[in-house]
This record gives sequence, C-alpha cells and structure tokens, in this order.
Amino acid sequence: MKKFKFKIKKSVAFIGLLFFSCLSSKEEHQLSEVNPQVIAYYAGDEKSIDEFNLEGVDQLIYSFLHLKGNQLAIDNEADSLTLLNVVNQKKKYPKLKVLVSLGGWGGCKTCSDVFSTEEDRIAFAISTAQIIASYQADGIDLDWEYPGISGFPGHKYQPEDRENFTDLVVQLRKYMREGDILSFAAGANSDGYFEQSVEWDKVMPLVDNVNLMTYDFYGSGSSKTGHHTPLGSDRFKEGSAISSIQALMNMGVKPEKIIIGAAFYIKTFKEVENINNGLNQNAVSSRSYNQINFEEVRSDFNFHWDASANAPYAYDSINKIFATFDDHKSIQLKSQYALEHNLGGIMFWQLMNDKKQNGLLKTMVNEIKTIKD
Repeated sequence: MKKFKFKIKKSVAFIGLLFFSCLSSKEEHQLSEVNPQVIAYYAGDEKSIDEFNLEGVDQLIYSFLHLKGNQLAIDNEADSLTLLNVVNQKKKYPKLKVLVSLGGWGGCKTCSDVFSTEEDRIAFAISTAQIIASYQADGIDLDWEYPGISGFPGHKYQPEDRENFTDLVVQLRKYMREGDILSFAAGANSDGYFEQSVEWDKVMPLVDNVNLMTYDFYGSGSSKTGHHTPLGSDRFKEGSAISSIQALMNMGVKPEKIIIGAAFYIKTFKEVENINNGLNQNAVSSRSYNQINFEEVRSDFNFHWDASANAPYAYDSINKIFATFDDHKSIQLKSQYALEHNLGGIMFWQLMNDKKQNGLLKTMVNEIKTIKD
C-alpha cells in the first residue's frame, strides 16, 4: 500500500512538472512574439557609421531626405554616398534593416502643401518606393513635424493635414514592396498632436510602428528648468514617456506598435538659481551637448537623480547651469519599461551623439538582448 501511494505521488509530481514545463514554454513563446526592437536614427556622414558597433540594432534610420517638388529626393552626392554606406552595414550585420527618413525638425516646410493633393501623394509614394528599391533599403520613417498643428516656426499647417497624412500612408503602403517597413515619428511633447495630427484608427493598421519622441519636453521654449526626457512614474505623469504612451494606448494604439524614445544629447539652461539643485527654477534655455563634448564640462556639475521622474539631472552651482539628459540608468529603466509593458521596443536620437565605446547604445542593447536571449 505504501509503495502504491509512492507511485501515485510520483505520477502526480510528474504531471505537475509536465504542466509547469508546458506553461513555461507557453510563456517563453508569448515573450518571444513581442520581439522588442532597438532603433537608431543616424544623421552622420559617410564614414562615421563604420566606427560604431551596430550589433543588436534592429533598425538604422538614415536622417534626413527631403521633398523636391512632390518627390522624395537625395539632396546631394554626399548624402547619396552616405546612404549607400549606411545600407552597406547590412553586410556586416545581416539582421539589420535600414530605413530612410523624410523631414525632421525644420525639414518638412512644403509637406502640408505637397501632401494636400492625391496626385502629389501618389507621386511621392512612387518616388519613395523607387529610392528604397534602388538603394536596397528596407523602408521609410515619416518625420513630418507636424500635420495639422504648429511645428517648426513659419511652416504651414492646416486641419486637412490629418486626413492627408492618412492617405499618404495608404499610398505608401500601396506602392512600397511587400515587407518594406513603414513607420512615423510622433510628437509626444506637442500640444494637440495626439488629437489633431493623426487618425490613429486608420493609420496604425497600415504601419509597423510609431516612434514616440519622448524627449524635448523642456527646451528652447521653456522659461523654467525641468526634465526633457523623463520616463516618469505614478507620481510623475505629466510630460513623461509613461504619460505619452498611455495617451497613445487610450487612442487605441496597440503597445507592441509603440516605440519609446530616448535622447542621446544633453540640454542645458543658464541663469539658474541654486535652489533645489536647479530643478524647476526660472531659467534661460542654453546650448545642447552630445555625449562626447559634455565630458569637457562634466567636472563642473554635481549629478542627481529624481526618483519620482525616473530621470537624472545635473547642476553647476558656480556657473548656474542646469543640465537634463538620459544616462545609463535611465536608458536601462526605459528599456525595462518597454519589455515589461510589451512595447515594440526603444529608439533614440541619434547615433552620432553617442560614444563609440561603452556608450548609451551598449546599455540599451544589453538590456533588450537579455530578454531576447
């Protein structure tokens, strides 16, 4: 009888082990389906791209191409050679996809006019498909800042931009090759963007992802200091990555199509009084730094961490300068947030701002790769 009980216990244990094994396999399968992306914007020259380690980068977006009439155009021979060498990185990194990008801040002056007619939208889509195919690229990222609302000073915008942007996406999907990537950059810090710039229910089924620019919450138009690229938290919601992602999800956007943004540059403010280490004080916007030239002044600053915003900042009390940025810790936390909330991944502006050794990209890739592996 005791022997019989032992066999039953062994059988139950075996069945239980089998159940949890199947459950574990199912969870692993579900996790692998998310496949979070690391997306890098690149606005450098022909040769500099060769100096970066792109292992673990899923998309490299060459920035920027512009409109010439109603056509997507390579501006000059130097840009053509740069794009060719960016695409050439796929030989070294076979999993890498290379996209071209239209526009950028200040780079879409005629977009509202050009994209106002179906004829011109079709012409643009055809020219885009031709460039992607001829350069052996893999898609396009639209960085129109912004349809339907004020963006770069002096650039035209009109309410019709919203519907025109939808049809622009429709035409691109129609004329691009099957499997080509179509994405767009979204303004997380722009008043009215979520409500007035994009018809989310019509656009999102046609695009692969939206690159959410969760940076520049504070900058040239700010009269006070603050975090320009905070992750945020339950205690710090307004003007953060978390609040912007939630706003998109409230619009019905699926999390797996949302790419959280990171900034590889430092914004500074001057004339900041030594109160609260310079945070939330009256100020005048000053210059920006990249990760390399900030090292020249780094020793002047004392560094701090805002636990509620999940963001670093620094203050130079002698020169009364405040600095706001992403660092290794905040990049790690943003990457973890993307993974834990089943986002499509993480992107950043831009590669030329990073160090070539032990930079922020390495931290980002290591964090994402831990889950992928």
